[in-house]
Amino acid sequence: MIDKLEMLIALAREAHFGRAAESLGITQPSLSAGIKQLESQLGVQLVWRGSRYGGLTPEGARVLDWARRIVGDMRTMKDEMRTAKQGLSGNLKLAVIPTALTIAADLSTAFHKSHPGVHLTILSRASSEILHMLENLEIDGGLTYLDNEPLGRVTSVPMYRERYVLVCHRSSPLTQRSTLDWADLADIALCLLTPDMQNRRIINQMLAQAGVTPGPTVESNSTVVLIAHTVTGAWATILPEQMARFLCAGQPLEMVPLNQTHRGHAIGLIATDRDPQTPVMTALLQQAAQMSAL
Repeated sequence: MIDKLEMLIALAREAHFGRAAESLGITQPSLSAGIKQLESQLGVQLVWRGSRYGGLTPEGARVLDWARRIVGDMRTMKDEMRTAKQGLSGNLKLAVIPTALTIAADLSTAFHKSHPGVHLTILSRASSEILHMLENLEIDGGLTYLDNEPLGRVTSVPMYRERYVLVCHRSSPLTQRSTLDWADLADIALCLLTPDMQNRRIINQMLAQAGVTPGPTVESNSTVVLIAHTVTGAWATILPEQMARFLCAGQPLEMVPLNQTHRGHAIGLIATDRDPQTPVMTALLQQAAQMSAL
């Protein structure tokens, strides 16, 4: 039945029979047959059907909750048995908000030194995507904001708090300032992350509190794109200090700290709220706790 539950999880995730089948490496008729077999075994209809996927029935939504738990527990059991036989090994997939990618490198480097048998995959994703992927068992964990928007039921380890800086070309007169207030940015041409990024929503809040209406003329979901535009001298950008320091290295750019109106939003490692965690995820959570600056 486990394979049928994984089919249901994939179908709910993709909301499309063809894409769900492709993600599992099977044919669409095999997926459809598997879902029908699961319905027969459970005695309830799980999926609304028409000319295309119509969503889950109420019973299907409830079974999906069980499927995620059962499949997650099965994977945990397999990981425990592999660890007992081979030591800590296997694959670990993380999704990370763009502004925390340098911290992800610090975390994975420290983790790899202690556990070289684990293969890591790190993806850059928006915070909302991270929660969706975690819920659908597409990733093992994520680095994201902990205290700005609801996370739901997750296990979390706080690691650091963001402090923001204005990044501008070294020829800008703003570089003569030791600090800036958010209100000082009213007439600055900004390039910022796109509104689907939680970092952008936080910056919007900061600017609004200072009476500034954010109106960037360039938006991107890539911090590299922001820096590339800032290098031209036509724009400035706002980034967390850790990411800014990394991206400014070797560039004709300067960082000017922005005065904090509060202690900053916490970034940390999250995982599905499961007991026990997989051995690999348990080790990563422990590593994050050792590295925590909070």
